[in-house]
Amino acid sequence: MASIGDTLREARMRQRLDIADLEARTKIRAKYLRALENEEFGMLPGPTFVKTFLRTYAEALGLDPHVLVETYRASYEPRDEMEHLQPLGPAAGARDRRRPPRPRGPWLAIGVAIAAVVTALIVIGLVGNDDEGGDGQAAKTTTTQAKKQAKPKRRREPPPPTRVVLRVTPTVPTYVCVDTGQGTPVQFDGIIQDAQTFRGKRLRVNLGKTSVELRKNGKVVDVPPGPDPVGFDFTPRSTKSLPVGERPCA
Repeated sequence: MASIGDTLREARMRQRLDIADLEARTKIRAKYLRALENEEFGMLPGPTFVKTFLRTYAEALGLDPHVLVETYRASYEPRDEMEHLQPLGPAAGARDRRRPPRPRGPWLAIGVAIAAVVTALIVIGLVGNDDEGGDGQAAKTTTTQAKKQAKPKRRREPPPPTRVVLRVTPTVPTYVCVDTGQGTPVQFDGIIQDAQTFRGKRLRVNLGKTSVELRKNGKVVDVPPGPDPVGFDFTPRSTKSLPVGERPCA
């Protein structure tokens, strides 16, 4: 019977295939295919890989993989140590003849495959836990940042005004006199029927009637009711009543 390597090589050459063709077909590296043909099984990672690659190579060439694998097992795999411990003699030989040999090969390969799958799942689980830890930390960081950003910002108080904007709205025609301080030129002197607005760093106003609405920088100024004229001295930060002798145009 031809050897394992000769059988593989002859089948490949009959089909006019080279190692590169079989490498692409079997996805087995070329150096391992050459090792199988040269029966240099020590170049492969172990007996399990030898039998797996041998089976795949044989199927790619249309050969019976079982025959080649059994030939490899019988010629190259070490026998079970228990066989060396069995007593020799006719009785032992008879028992061996009565008991059919156990097919160890397929079960061994299945066991190795299961062990490899379990190991891969454990590794993936460990990596997954690390990733989840990183994601959890990143999520905590993101949540903390979101909470910080969600805190309402303190509303900044608007800066105090530096000018006076005075709006005078009469309900009946009213005499109004306005200047910007004692001894300054009069800005307005007359009777108004409609709302008027005056501006300045300081404003003094003399009103002939109290039937008006005053708004200083948008805020209503309390005008005491009564038949007598009133006067005010307005600055950006204060509002004062003016006596009769200090009012403009008085």
